[in-house]
Amino acid sequence: MSIKDVISLPRNEDGIAAVIGILKQQFGERFQTGEAFRAQHSHTTTYLTPQLPDGVAFVETADEVKAIVKVCAEHKVPMIGFGAGTSLEAHVNAPAGGISVDFTRMNRVLEVNAEDLDCTVEPGITREDLNTYLRDTGLFFPIDPGANATIGGMTSTRASGTNAVRYGTMKDNVLSLKVVTANGEEIRTASRARKSSAGYDLTRLFVGAEGTLGLITSVTLKLQGIPAAISGGVCTFPSLKAACDTVIMTIQMGIPVARIELLNGLQMRAINAYSNLSYPEEPTLFLEFHGTDETVKLQADQFREIAAEFGAGAFHYTANTEERNRLWKARHNAYWAGRALLPEVNGGLSTDVCVPISRLADCVAETEEDIAETGFLAPIVGHAGDGNFHVLLLFDEKKEGELARAEAFMARLNARALAMGGTCTGEHGVGQGKMSFVEAELGGALDLMRQIKTGLDPDNIFNPGKIFRLSKVGD
Repeated sequence: MSIKDVISLPRNEDGIAAVIGILKQQFGERFQTGEAFRAQHSHTTTYLTPQLPDGVAFVETADEVKAIVKVCAEHKVPMIGFGAGTSLEAHVNAPAGGISVDFTRMNRVLEVNAEDLDCTVEPGITREDLNTYLRDTGLFFPIDPGANATIGGMTSTRASGTNAVRYGTMKDNVLSLKVVTANGEEIRTASRARKSSAGYDLTRLFVGAEGTLGLITSVTLKLQGIPAAISGGVCTFPSLKAACDTVIMTIQMGIPVARIELLNGLQMRAINAYSNLSYPEEPTLFLEFHGTDETVKLQADQFREIAAEFGAGAFHYTANTEERNRLWKARHNAYWAGRALLPEVNGGLSTDVCVPISRLADCVAETEEDIAETGFLAPIVGHAGDGNFHVLLLFDEKKEGELARAEAFMARLNARALAMGGTCTGEHGVGQGKMSFVEAELGGALDLMRQIKTGLDPDNIFNPGKIFRLSKVGD
């Protein structure tokens, strides 16, 4: 079966009808059943088939979330949490129908504890809005997945991004959560303390659960001080292997780079065309250094020496904020720049894998060879500092056999990463698109995940049909 043909689950028509009637009365205009609203709250970002919910509830308080969970639990109707809708693996699809719970109006900063370097926010606030709010405190939240995602969505998918090499991922930066569970009650997973030995680590359980265990109503985050100095740079290389080897040496030497991003020559061509830039269209590293004026210059000089050992071209270094912002805006637009390479093609398969950093050069090189042999146009960009890279495979769904070839390539890419001790997804999450690959990666561990899921959500009402099938194939 094609991955595009996402799984469908049995619908509870009577329960859905009852819940719709109740929520219309409770929420009025903040509950919508029109097709346009439902389509906006299904998967639309990549080629996977959208599956629309039956209604969309725009919640504004934790009490409203609890009320929805209680009525849906009573009638055994699914709920799918929705933030900015930027996920790439069909996390917000509704394979059994049900209610999309839209958190975009729950977007307040509830508390900032500047002395403790933490804050508590509602799940619907975006990372950019949070950092705008924090600017006058001298603090910032460092996780940057590129898209202006919501904090709740980033938590649910265990997101990371360009700053992960220095600041970690969401699992490293979430201190505590409030979550509404299947009985409609709101629990707190931990305190604000930076460490605890009190019981199970429930926070980590819900971070990355993709909304399958409950609905998050608040997130307590670690914050960082805004660096006194930030500088960035661009460096070209004769090959992807030389660039990857430079990354490996930089990390092994302990240079505390904040960002170190890898782009292949095709991705550089796409960025130049899309953002009106004129960088050499060769394998390239984008870098950023955080610290003081002295330390960022020292880090840049150390990197320059390492890069020279691997035949790098000129390293263009800048401490100018405007130039640096232009550089990173181009990097953040890499997905749309890649799509613009073939605007007439309607198929775009964006996928990611992650391998131990010592295998990054091998994995990227073999992937480039695979792309060349299959004849696809597929730019590569990666968070090279932690071994994570993305491939955007452009293909024509209308061309016979093209989808099958694209999915065969993705299967080989995932198998390659697993064979090198890696994972089928470094940051996109599983959703529906990676379900078959996570089975190969985790094996028997999925049985324990199924037990956790059925124990916390016995009626399978939280984002069903994601991460894994409740029953093993053949059962």
